[in-house]
Amino acid sequence: MDAKTVVENFIKAFEKMDYDAACALIADDCTYTNMPAGMGTVTGPAGVRAVLEPFFSPTLENEFQIIRCLAEGDTVIMERLDRHRLADKWVELPVVGIFEVKHGKVTCWRDYFDLNTIMSQWPQA
Repeated sequence: MDAKTVVENFIKAFEKMDYDAACALIADDCTYTNMPAGMGTVTGPAGVRAVLEPFFSPTLENEFQIIRCLAEGDTVIMERLDRHRLADKWVELPVVGIFEVKHGKVTCWRDYFDLNTIMSQWPQA
């Protein structure tokens, strides 16, 4: 699989909240960083799952609309609109993700977005 296909499959799996399928496409040493200040970096499939599974817990359905996808070699840049259906509304977050892929697995993933956009809409714990 080329890098673009790996990332598209990865995003589709997370869209369905199929954590096993998504994590199967993450390298053991993959770093995942949400770029807004203070969000931090995690490593490997377990680290990614530990961040995203609790985040998606109030989500009934996801739609990840790919607006643009550029790929060159092992690097994929994907502009998307992440939509999350909660019990009472849809929440939308514009995101740009940068992915590096080696040997069919994501080795680096950085998401850039405005933290206030999501936090102002997301249920507070």
